[in-house]
Amino acid sequence: MNSKAGKILSTINFPNDLKKLTNNELHLLCDELREFIIDTVSNYGGHFGASLGVVELTVALHYVFNAPYDQIVWDVGHQAYGHKILTGRKNKFHTNRVYKGLSGFPKRSESEYDTFGVGHASTSISAALGMATAAKYKKENEKNHIAIIGDGALTGGLAFEGMNNSGVSKSNMLIILNDNCMSIDPNVGALKNYLTKISTSKTFNKIRNDIWSVLGKISKFGPKAQKIGRTLEQSLKSFVLNHSNLFESLNLRYFGPIDGHDLDKLINTLDDLKKIDGPKILHCLTVKGKGFDLAEKHQTKWHATGKFDKISGETAKKSKVKKPIKYQDVFGNTIVELAKKNKKIMGITPAMPSGSSLNIMMKSMPERAFDVGIAEQHAVTFSAGLATQGLIPFCNVYSTFMQRAYDQVIHDVCIQKLPVIFCLDRAGVAGSDGPTHHGAYDIAYMRCLPNMIVSAPMNETELRNLMYTAQLQYSNPFTIRYPRGPGVLLDWQTPFEKIDIGTGRKICEGESLAILSIGHIGNYATKAIEVLKNDKIFPGHFDMRFVKPLDTKLLHKILKKYKNILTVEDGCIMGGFGSAILEFMANNNYKNNIERLGIPDQIIEHGSQDELYTECNYDTEAIIQASKKILNK
Repeated sequence: MNSKAGKILSTINFPNDLKKLTNNELHLLCDELREFIIDTVSNYGGHFGASLGVVELTVALHYVFNAPYDQIVWDVGHQAYGHKILTGRKNKFHTNRVYKGLSGFPKRSESEYDTFGVGHASTSISAALGMATAAKYKKENEKNHIAIIGDGALTGGLAFEGMNNSGVSKSNMLIILNDNCMSIDPNVGALKNYLTKISTSKTFNKIRNDIWSVLGKISKFGPKAQKIGRTLEQSLKSFVLNHSNLFESLNLRYFGPIDGHDLDKLINTLDDLKKIDGPKILHCLTVKGKGFDLAEKHQTKWHATGKFDKISGETAKKSKVKKPIKYQDVFGNTIVELAKKNKKIMGITPAMPSGSSLNIMMKSMPERAFDVGIAEQHAVTFSAGLATQGLIPFCNVYSTFMQRAYDQVIHDVCIQKLPVIFCLDRAGVAGSDGPTHHGAYDIAYMRCLPNMIVSAPMNETELRNLMYTAQLQYSNPFTIRYPRGPGVLLDWQTPFEKIDIGTGRKICEGESLAILSIGHIGNYATKAIEVLKNDKIFPGHFDMRFVKPLDTKLLHKILKKYKNILTVEDGCIMGGFGSAILEFMANNNYKNNIERLGIPDQIIEHGSQDELYTECNYDTEAIIQASKKILNK
């Protein structure tokens, strides 16, 4: 069902409609927009707290600026639900993150108002600067460029690179810092402390309020007054904060902090800033989850949510039937178990302690578990530094985000042959977050690196044993990839067993056809084999466990016995596990028939994991049909 828009919101189809509203109607629109987001997400699930926190800012931006001519770039995009609703997608918003529906993030192909496709943090400033530079080159001097970035995303190195370049560009752009002291989990690091110091300085804010009206209108008084105003502003910041302003040192005019929920103040300020040329930054203080009490109080929990009762906040009651544990929780509990036995083990994550379950270790062993912020490159090189000193770092990163630290994996880990253990969460298709979050490429990009071991568990016990094995060997970097969500075992917490590196395991013997799988998707092959038995087809099944090194001894046995080979992986088919088997066959002159199933060479959109397995043609039914096809050749 569609959520019902309020009286004012029902009249808004595009941003130009906002400009017809009275001041009172704009305030009512904010209330209705917030309620519409709550209604929709409570019925369908989705990212929640971030969009509630920027309702007033979103309305102010679209009221003051002329999108899509003026370019508004949202960082990450978790907070862009209000933007989508106000830009022609209100009636389709109930399809947000649903298979074949609206994307959960801004997407250029979806709307001209989505100026830049996002999903990963810290990209907005660089993108907006590129747009501003293009406008300057094309002499579109009246065009505005606005990057909205959160204080969490600001910790990413790319954000600093963008600000550094922006400061010398003289381009007409505005960076809006949406400061709510959160990313998904609470923000960490010196930058957070710096922003807190600015926003909580009573002296700074009192004096700033006294001179704000002057600074906001300096363009009316000519160059001399501008110079005086700028000097006064800089002196104030240096005097109160006891050092130069970080943003001013990058040549970005700094304004704020201001209340990000004061609509009138936002509108007036943005209107003033439109008249000031050059790169500038506006610091807005917001509350993540604003307007929904539980989301304000429990911001990490309500960052994203499934369906819930909007009155009580209760989510759908879980079945009392015992279900398999999530791979993430297997990792979180197992690293603590291992760390209790091995004092050298350390845990590292870039801003995802809850999602990855490293928060379990952070709670029980805070001195040995580190959230380094949205800084994947730093996470990898930090881990490498720990490894040089004889420690055993488990660097836990979502597969899609590890792509951002690939140079560090090569340069700082593999070249130096440092035993960093990479636990790649959300490997394979990641579900409703879509193409920016699918972990499609890690098998291909890790297996080509010298010194790297690449593995994937078929179930929870295998994950435990691979983690146990990885910390016993102290000679190579070691990758363990696993998907989002639950495994298949109820009794997974078995005694640790060492796995010989580079060895697979036989699930069952068969006739004529061998199915070779890697990782969790092997469980779908097991289901397919049970169905195939009804048609008197009896494939063998081998869980290879390692993509690198391959179990060459086992492969020789398989290829000599089975004429037909089917490979199955939850990863890109180009350069992945199936490609590794093909390479082995070519190098050893095997001529067996082979079919490969995996993520095709195209961008896969959002949907549930099972929907995407079907679309990508490697679910249970696809394995059944591929098995019959190869046997009928």
